[in-house]
Amino acid sequence: MPACVPARAADSTRTKRVHQPHSPPPTRPRRFRIAGADLSASIAVFLIALPLSLGIALATGAPLQSGLVAAAVGGIVVGRLGGSPLQVSGPAAGLTVVTADLIHRYGWRTTCAITVLAGLAQLGLGCLRVARTALAVSPAIVHGMLAGIGVTIAVAQLHIVLGGTPQSAVLDNLTALPAQLARLQPAAVSMSVLTLTLLLAWPRLPGRAGQLLRRIPAALVAVAGATVTASFAGLTLPKVELPSWSSHALAGLPEGPVLGIAAAVLTITLVCSVQSLLGAVAVDKLTAGRHPHMGRSDLDRELLGQGAANIVSGTLGGLPLAGVAVRSSANVQAGAISRNSTMLHGVWVVASALVMVPLLELIPLASLAALVMAVGIQMVSLHHIRTVTRHREVLVYVVTTLGVVLLGVLQGVALGVAAAVGIALHRLARTRITHEERSGVHLVRVRGQLTFLAVPRLTRALHLVPAGADAVVELDGSFMDHAAYETLQDWQRTHRARGGTIALTGRAGTPITMPSPDAAARTGNRGPTETSTCRCRPWTPWRNHQCEQPPAAVPEGVPGEPDAGSGPSGGQLARGISAFQRNTAPLVRGELARLAREGQRPSQLFLTCADSRLVTSMITSSGPGDLFVVRNVGNLVPLPGEESGDDSVGAAIEYAVDVLKVRSITVCGHSGCGAMQALIGSGANGGNTPLRRWLRHGRPGLERMADTGRPLPRIAGRQPADAIEQLCLTNVVQQLEHLREHESVARALAETALELHGMYFHVGEAQAYLLEPSEEGGVFGQVAAAGEVRSRA
Repeated sequence: MPACVPARAADSTRTKRVHQPHSPPPTRPRRFRIAGADLSASIAVFLIALPLSLGIALATGAPLQSGLVAAAVGGIVVGRLGGSPLQVSGPAAGLTVVTADLIHRYGWRTTCAITVLAGLAQLGLGCLRVARTALAVSPAIVHGMLAGIGVTIAVAQLHIVLGGTPQSAVLDNLTALPAQLARLQPAAVSMSVLTLTLLLAWPRLPGRAGQLLRRIPAALVAVAGATVTASFAGLTLPKVELPSWSSHALAGLPEGPVLGIAAAVLTITLVCSVQSLLGAVAVDKLTAGRHPHMGRSDLDRELLGQGAANIVSGTLGGLPLAGVAVRSSANVQAGAISRNSTMLHGVWVVASALVMVPLLELIPLASLAALVMAVGIQMVSLHHIRTVTRHREVLVYVVTTLGVVLLGVLQGVALGVAAAVGIALHRLARTRITHEERSGVHLVRVRGQLTFLAVPRLTRALHLVPAGADAVVELDGSFMDHAAYETLQDWQRTHRARGGTIALTGRAGTPITMPSPDAAARTGNRGPTETSTCRCRPWTPWRNHQCEQPPAAVPEGVPGEPDAGSGPSGGQLARGISAFQRNTAPLVRGELARLAREGQRPSQLFLTCADSRLVTSMITSSGPGDLFVVRNVGNLVPLPGEESGDDSVGAAIEYAVDVLKVRSITVCGHSGCGAMQALIGSGANGGNTPLRRWLRHGRPGLERMADTGRPLPRIAGRQPADAIEQLCLTNVVQQLEHLREHESVARALAETALELHGMYFHVGEAQAYLLEPSEEGGVFGQVAAAGEVRSRA
């Protein structure tokens, strides 16, 4: 279940934190408290990390204990110091080829020293705050690098799966494969096949029992199944050998050529940093819908945490580590809500390395090799191939992949960067300019970026337009340099002086204008712009509903504009109306004219609070004629017969259902509701004012919340932040029950012509929740953004 924590106002260094009347009261953070979600998620991640860490250590040729050291350090150190709380770090498959090559060249102790030096380099990069620059690497290069590493891993581990020993290079492994097939070991092959079968079949178990069993990680089931089978069958085959910790090799002084060591440090730093930073961005996307309070990862802090962890891991004789996508996604999907989950998973790895050695030494090496081979195959992602193909980056992907497979990681990445730069320059220089005549109008089309390289062709096409003719210049590009701008401006002046007309449009035919010379000088001639004074756009987006321009910019005495001496409220109102007439009215006039002719036909009645922070058209993405909106203090629905002189809500309901024939009614509450605060403060008693008389219609919700025998509604994944939020949620459910008591609503519900919906809007998080009725009093689940899946209770 996702956890949603209410947003807290940032601490101010100048003023004390003051509790606002429409905001939840501040709460003190709880320390030294581990949530149950973090505990269960840490166990799930540990069960995945344990076999993978051993398998990656096996694939590199390093001591198997080094994988456990890296997993423990990645969990504890990066979990505590890193900038991405839910990302899990450890020995990554993307580092396997690099590490194996270093061990083959320089030995294990020097490889540990290189890991320490790479960690120091990461610390330096983090202090320089250059983490964001790593994201400038083309995704096609990163995906190609991972695909090349995946191919290398799969080919090498295939020899162990068949019962042999892999070579150091991909071509050597491919050459030796026929001979290996001729002398394959049946016991190793059988355990490898069993591992792969369980790995593929376990996530596809059907039925309710399968749903429960799938909670156990497939990697653990596959390795455990092969281990148990091999033990009971008495098969003779190589197994895991964990030497005593007293003989564990630690880092030593680097030995080897200086340039070679420097290149190795650069390679480890590059691969670890890029993979970790891209992984942090991917984790942000996974957690955006589940934990909106977390915000984005601090990439510079993440780089510092990764550097510190590599220093510790290398010093203790562990593999180089980075953020791992498989463990991170498992951590998020298991419901982790803080960095405690990552740290606990490291603690479990330490405990297993100390007390589970006899069990770990029963694991067949062929089973671990099959697991790592499957991971390598998965690194060649068809989704990534389709993505780079769609964005015309497949050449970069192929060059990087082949470079990594045939030459090495650093060389392959360098080739990929060179290919990406070459393609970018080709696209920048490749501009297609055409001229054609249609019904006496000369159309000049420009496809691509308009730079000085395209000026000769642009001039040639413009000179094909006769003097005095009507011309349209269609620009389809995002960049125009100074030379192209001057050429287009000079031609416009000359053509207009000869009696011709010119229209500049975008690809969709949208009119655009060139900036004035003064404006062009200020903006650096970066291309066509719009010349309107107001920078606001109708309907979206806004800032306090006003254009960000000083009042002095409004000419005095202009009809329809307020004078500078107008009051603040009147001035804002008049300026807003003037902006509507100038900018929005021309765009919506046709639609409003249609609605005026045909009448309103809304699809739903939206009953919400009168709070000024709730903009119904914004949070429902609706326009004129879509919603029939009723707003009152507290989004209350009086029971029939209890209006006492105020029939406005009942009349609106009857009109919407019987006359407008709406198909749904939504009751929308919101966070920090002042009416709910007043109810809790006085229980709608203590006075005979109009407000107190109105709030008594919310008293049933207060009584419902106080009834300990009745389950209360909540938000999926967490409990309400305080009593006010609980009452806001309960009030929505209670008012839906009041709705059912109205005769028109009851009749429409019986005819299945109407639906009722509950909604809660958290103002501080800008997050909407829809009510899903259940036996537990109802659960408000998040409404997902585009491309996401809405969380369900």
